[in-house]
Amino acid sequence: MLLQHLVSVLFWLAVLGLVIGLARRAAIWRGGRSAAVDLGGLLQIPRRYFVDLHDVVAREPFVARAHVGVAGGTLLALLMVALNYGLGLYSTALDVVLLIAGLLAVAGAAAMAWRRRSAPARLSRGPWDRLPYALLAFAVAVILTGAVALTGTALAPWLAGLISLAFAAGVAELALGMGLGGPMKHAVAGLLHLGLHPRPERFGDPRFATALKPLALTPEDMGVGKPADFAWNKLLSFDACVQCGKCEAACPAFAAGQPLTPKKLIQDLVTGMSGRTDAAYAGRPYPGRTLGEHGGALQQPIASGLINPETLWSCTTCRACVQECPMLIEHVDAVVDMRRHLTQVRGEVPNKGAEALEQLRETDTVGGFPLTARHHWAADLNLPVLAEGEQTDWLLLVGEGGFDMRYQRTLRAFVKTLQKAGLKLAVLGAAETDCGDLARRLGDEAGFQRLSRQLIGTLKARRFQHIVTPDPHIFHSLKNEYPAMGGEFDVWHHTQLLDRLLAQGTLQPTRAATQETVTYHDPCYLGRYGREVDAPRRLLKGIGIKVVEMERHAERGRCCGGGGGAPFTDIPGQTRIPDIRIADARQTGAAVVAVACPNCTVMLEGVVGPRPEVLDVAELVARAVEVA
Repeated sequence: MLLQHLVSVLFWLAVLGLVIGLARRAAIWRGGRSAAVDLGGLLQIPRRYFVDLHDVVAREPFVARAHVGVAGGTLLALLMVALNYGLGLYSTALDVVLLIAGLLAVAGAAAMAWRRRSAPARLSRGPWDRLPYALLAFAVAVILTGAVALTGTALAPWLAGLISLAFAAGVAELALGMGLGGPMKHAVAGLLHLGLHPRPERFGDPRFATALKPLALTPEDMGVGKPADFAWNKLLSFDACVQCGKCEAACPAFAAGQPLTPKKLIQDLVTGMSGRTDAAYAGRPYPGRTLGEHGGALQQPIASGLINPETLWSCTTCRACVQECPMLIEHVDAVVDMRRHLTQVRGEVPNKGAEALEQLRETDTVGGFPLTARHHWAADLNLPVLAEGEQTDWLLLVGEGGFDMRYQRTLRAFVKTLQKAGLKLAVLGAAETDCGDLARRLGDEAGFQRLSRQLIGTLKARRFQHIVTPDPHIFHSLKNEYPAMGGEFDVWHHTQLLDRLLAQGTLQPTRAATQETVTYHDPCYLGRYGREVDAPRRLLKGIGIKVVEMERHAERGRCCGGGGGAPFTDIPGQTRIPDIRIADARQTGAAVVAVACPNCTVMLEGVVGPRPEVLDVAELVARAVEVA
């Protein structure tokens, strides 16, 4: 019984250590701003863990299975130890379950240790390399403990002590990791994060799962200038990071050599909440930076001490990091929160970003164009301008693309196609002002709220059934973010409308749109923000085009580099994001890249040297239905 008694003592010491560690971390989380949470979310943890989270983890089947083994086996083993030895039940049946749990944990931990021998560069090392072996030692100790109990074997004290040390190695990772910031901190913080998630919409209404939350624009609510300005459950969410680096591998800015990796960004925030420096960080630093440069505390400013501003401005807000995160952390929300402070409090927006915001304030357009010029491209198309009180079926919002000579070709093709389909269509003319997307992504929340209310007022003064736009940024803003500002509209992306018209037979292709091989590039604000990846593909298939997919496509598509104001802040890297995306397209052998966003058109056509032709889906449809 010596071994069982030692295990019992170690178990309760581990529980005590875990409680103390959790109390220490909770004290740090409470240093953040207050936030209303639905405590009922705690009851949803099992579903969120086994369905929502493991749906993401399962993208790597080997890792998913290993995680099921080591996590499931370890938790089951701890439960059996608690019942059988912690509470002194000493049941043979429970020892059998303990033995099975140990075998499950051994298999999972061994698989993790084997994988670590040739770990991808995105994984953090250091303590994370130690973790599989500590859990393996724990699992072996559990098996031996169960076997000894079942067989009644009497162990020498030294052997019982050795097995107990192996048991202690595993439970210490959990018990001490919570308070000291070890790898297993993510296990407890991750479960709490799922139950108290700062974006519960991710588990409910998908419309608002990607929409930024409005600020109150009071002195107390002007963005995040120090870690304590984050809501307490956002601080909790940073502790949930498992440092797998999937966000880093997906980040277009990191791939381009700009000073950003989402994993390091989250760990810098953990460093700041803990009052430390990043010298002990076990992952890759920001490109062009060295470790040991960053440190902070809850009440100390973030900019330049904890995180350099150019790191925040490198983000394209594409949400690839969020899409890949197995812990469902909201990296982009954190970036925009910190940008809001830089923009609204410190007035620090780099390069042409400040000029773009100034133009928006003065002219209601990003480029400073007269509003009357937005629809000059349609002068010969008999396209009515919808005045106040007038009515139409479809209202077309063209956005900033209306001022771009290249994208005007796309708009003309789209309008002519809709006219051929017999749709009743109109535009706003000079009444169309900017939707505010760029202002919001650059941190100018006040500018966004002004622009959104202005456009909402314009729209409410007119009568229409639907809004259609070729711009995914307008699509996302009006569909997902405007409801919080008082604007509820039926908003369609142009690929969705064309897809419906083709499916209904209202449009009939009469010729091949192209004889070339085509690949389709998913706009981030359509695929990830708008969750629309099928309509463009159905549409291309409907006009006789077989799409050859790039390796990264659909919800996991690579950003073109045109979102989040990145072309305006223009943080230099080793290469350009659109160059990387065109390289992806070249690998397919496609001669044409089909796009569905004016920003994507500009970014991908801006790549110098030989490249595939860039055509909007609307241009291909116009060719197929032989619109002049």
